[in-house]
Amino acid sequence: MNRNLLGLMLVAAFSLAAAPAQQPATPTAPAQTPAPAAAPTQPAAASQAAPSVAPAAQAGQAQPAAGQAQSDETPTILHLGVNEVNLIFTVSDKHGHYIPNLQQSDFALLDNQRAPEKVNSFHQQINLPLRVGIVIDASTSIRSRFQFEQQSATEFLLNILKARSDRAFIMGFDVTPTVTQDWSNNIDALQTGIDRLRPGGGTALFDAVYTACRDKLLDVSRGQEPVRKAMVLISDGDDNQSRVHPDEAIKECQRAETIIYAISTNWTPSRGKGDAVLTRMAEETGGTAFFPPSVEEMSTSFKNIEEELRSQYALTYTPADFKYDGSFRSIYLFSNDRRYQVRAKKGYFAPRQ
Repeated sequence: MNRNLLGLMLVAAFSLAAAPAQQPATPTAPAQTPAPAAAPTQPAAASQAAPSVAPAAQAGQAQPAAGQAQSDETPTILHLGVNEVNLIFTVSDKHGHYIPNLQQSDFALLDNQRAPEKVNSFHQQINLPLRVGIVIDASTSIRSRFQFEQQSATEFLLNILKARSDRAFIMGFDVTPTVTQDWSNNIDALQTGIDRLRPGGGTALFDAVYTACRDKLLDVSRGQEPVRKAMVLISDGDDNQSRVHPDEAIKECQRAETIIYAISTNWTPSRGKGDAVLTRMAEETGGTAFFPPSVEEMSTSFKNIEEELRSQYALTYTPADFKYDGSFRSIYLFSNDRRYQVRAKKGYFAPRQ
């Protein structure tokens, strides 16, 4: 389908519904009218006819500074219903600069090729608790630059873990993945986990990503309280030992609702097969891949990841025609302003009852 035509259809289905409701409401106001609990800050324009997402658009509309007043020590807590989807995404221009202060009406969304039944909330620069996995290639191929990787990863953790609710774990991999530090917000313990890693052996990249998501990031112990889950994957992308297929590793990340940020350790000017692997894994999960020109520039990539984790949007919505069948549901989200690029996960797996 022509992209422009698809864009017009999406705008009509999603963002146009937000236009009649010019009065911003509190982000947590319910979508139903009349509202049984927290009401909008101003009366909603209920008398105006609009598509089915109009009430949700009114409830989800946020003030331009929504979320910015939250301190690093006080995470935003969003409680989701059993059939709600929490979508965290990043918006940037063609130069990679992050775009703040956008509103719900600036986006269009399809879930399984249909507009959502309702949008329940929209937040800017949210401060959800972080769950970050540091997954480091410890194979023989990166021996010469391994110390730089360790130093950069430690510096990243020092800067990113600010709240008591944040957690990280350390995993290294060669032929097999090894967790050297389980979930913790103790920087000393995490640094010790990084220092324990020793390079040597082959490379089982896909096995490591799959295992990290299955055993660490696919965590249902917190129920429906969302956290921001990310994997920082440091590798050259070359795999010569995995039993898991790349598609299986990506799907496991999607099940765990985990974003991959990949940092390539391929310092050569030419982009190789491994770089394409890292790019695909990142893009399919809503993240991005970084290709620093030298090992000394790796810390810059970590800083970019840190900035992005603190500069994202969150949208919660109820999908139309939702079924508890374990199937994969695709997500298509884009900005109505074509100068901006939106990075979000490509889909998710519906739960089973």
